[in-house]
Amino acid sequence: MKYSYIAATLAICAGAIPLLTVSGTAQAGSNPPFKQTETRESCDSYDSLKQPFFGELHLHTSYSFDAYTLSVRNDPNAAYEFAKGGEIKLPAASARGGGPQTRTAQLRRPIDFAAVTDHSELLGPMEICTRSPKGTTGRDSLQCRQMRTGEVRPGNPNSFNPTGVAALWAANPIARPNGAGPLRPLCNGANCKAADVSIWQSIQEAAETHYDRSSDCKFTTFVGYEYTAQPLGSNLHRNVIFRNADVPFLPVSNVTTRGPYPPVLWKKLRNRCVDKPGSDCDVLTIPHNANLSGGMMFPDPADEEEAAERAFFEPLTEIYQHKAASECRYDREAQHGVQTKDPLCTFEQMINDILAPQADPPDIYNFPPRNMVRNALKDGMALAEGLGGTNPFKYGLIASTDSHNGDPGDTVEQDFQGHAGSTDAPVIPMLSNVRLGPGGLAVAWAEENSRDSIFEALRRKETYGTSGTRPVVRFFAGWDYESGMCGQSDRIQLGYDGGVPMGGDLSVPPDQGDKPRFMVAALRDTNSARLERVQIVKGWVTESGKTRERVYDVAGRERKYSRKYIQKVCDAQAASIGQPTVSLPTRGANELCTVWTDEDFRSDRPAFYYVRVLETPVCRWSTLSCQSAGVNPFARPKVCQRQATRANNAAARAGEIGWGEVPFDVCCLTEQNDPFFEPAIQERAWTSPVWYAPGG
Repeated sequence: MKYSYIAATLAICAGAIPLLTVSGTAQAGSNPPFKQTETRESCDSYDSLKQPFFGELHLHTSYSFDAYTLSVRNDPNAAYEFAKGGEIKLPAASARGGGPQTRTAQLRRPIDFAAVTDHSELLGPMEICTRSPKGTTGRDSLQCRQMRTGEVRPGNPNSFNPTGVAALWAANPIARPNGAGPLRPLCNGANCKAADVSIWQSIQEAAETHYDRSSDCKFTTFVGYEYTAQPLGSNLHRNVIFRNADVPFLPVSNVTTRGPYPPVLWKKLRNRCVDKPGSDCDVLTIPHNANLSGGMMFPDPADEEEAAERAFFEPLTEIYQHKAASECRYDREAQHGVQTKDPLCTFEQMINDILAPQADPPDIYNFPPRNMVRNALKDGMALAEGLGGTNPFKYGLIASTDSHNGDPGDTVEQDFQGHAGSTDAPVIPMLSNVRLGPGGLAVAWAEENSRDSIFEALRRKETYGTSGTRPVVRFFAGWDYESGMCGQSDRIQLGYDGGVPMGGDLSVPPDQGDKPRFMVAALRDTNSARLERVQIVKGWVTESGKTRERVYDVAGRERKYSRKYIQKVCDAQAASIGQPTVSLPTRGANELCTVWTDEDFRSDRPAFYYVRVLETPVCRWSTLSCQSAGVNPFARPKVCQRQATRANNAAARAGEIGWGEVPFDVCCLTEQNDPFFEPAIQERAWTSPVWYAPGG
């Protein structure tokens, strides 16, 4: 996101103080603060005080086996064109074997950076089955024909089951609890390794083609892939993001590590990338969907070495994506949370605790605590003392989509067409997965839009994630910030000079009894709702080794919203479909800024602080879809159910569903009858924490 965009945004706010746009040095000169590992022109838009760049670090294309079975045919080149503002095609509900592609999608605003992260475990088979010429060994195998047709028994249309085909393909390379291996029997006879090399090269070529190395610096790509370990349904996936074009000969996959062993992944990446002689290779592994990991995403490290390796390779984790939020969990019906009392932890929750279907998901009392990132952050501080001071879970935060449509950054609620190809078209199939959403965006504070600059922002955790909108958020921590800092023209320079930004480590207090001070500033996304409030979430460890948390409202205030008001917002969202912008009739603030002091601070106890920015409510994609079918989630329960019954009957008469099926019943889920679901949501942002440890 260029400076000009931020300035233009502020210009609409009469009398607004430019809280976030104070510019520093305009040119990097010959000695930028980041290591230069590639040959490229210097960016014209360089800013020493950094700029917010909005991007996507988790995106699948037709190179992923599960996307291809769903008739998605957008490859990495198409995905990068989409990220830059181009249009793509999406399959119709009737699509089989790749066609027809009758829907279109296009971003209202381009994003600044992206990585395509296709599943690495089955890249070679995908090359053989979907990209190789006729006559290639293995191309006419049963497994290849299954992939191309989506039929479990190719040639039998009644066996069409694309998700079943995907499950068959994933069984050995991805889902085994140990001993993962290549796709068999295909890879017994076909040269899957050579095919791996070919398609991996294509992924690199697409990233290079779309990376803007000119001084315009309009768009940055990263070479990446997904490490897809999923033992018995527990999600241990990581997105592997490389700094530059210097990458290993092949991805290190779950097949390479012979099963779900992240420490083996890190060891091989160190040998083949980070410590490779004469190489500028660098890499991050970013966990996603801890909420579906069965408590396995953040295990206690075996020893100090493993803790240090995790801290090095995994500075970031996804806190939000299309399979819901991983921040925290609270059940409003039980009035109980997973180690939390935070009522805002109902936001976008899945029912299961693993990725595989569950007949009997755990209740709130038995839900794995470390499925939630906030609990891992707290536990990491408690574990550090026994690991030589190394906190294994000292994570920064981002968000992304995990879309399988090849549409990076496609996160607007009213534009959402699903992320799973033909299974999401039209409305009825989407409602069967009503708890899924558009996903979020990763934001990096970097000097310029280049690989080196953004990658170093990711590594130092000067990042935040959003639930899909584009607010601009700053967060600094120090000891001497003045109360009037928000009104000072050099506030950003003062923030850096007097402390640390999001992701940083707070120094020890200069004097005994000093309390840390935090400057937080948020600017609304003008294509979304206004801001309701800013919160600081604190976690700490007590003298007895117990972990605690507290949420502080530091700017703005909680508001109440009538159904009539929310319906006006819904109507404005619906009217904006197909338009480049949206103007919502929302209350709230265009910007919020404050300097807050932690009066409860104990200098002898470790702590973290992160910011959560809440927008005023908008309608969820499902609410808009339901209303378009004549079912209003805001109606009285009996009225809503009558409307849903009429919609179900109309769909049955049209032959869209069978008699007795009730897809529109989910339209009547509300805060009153579901522990998590909400027809109107508050979009939000989460910053990386600032950390404090006694003794520094």
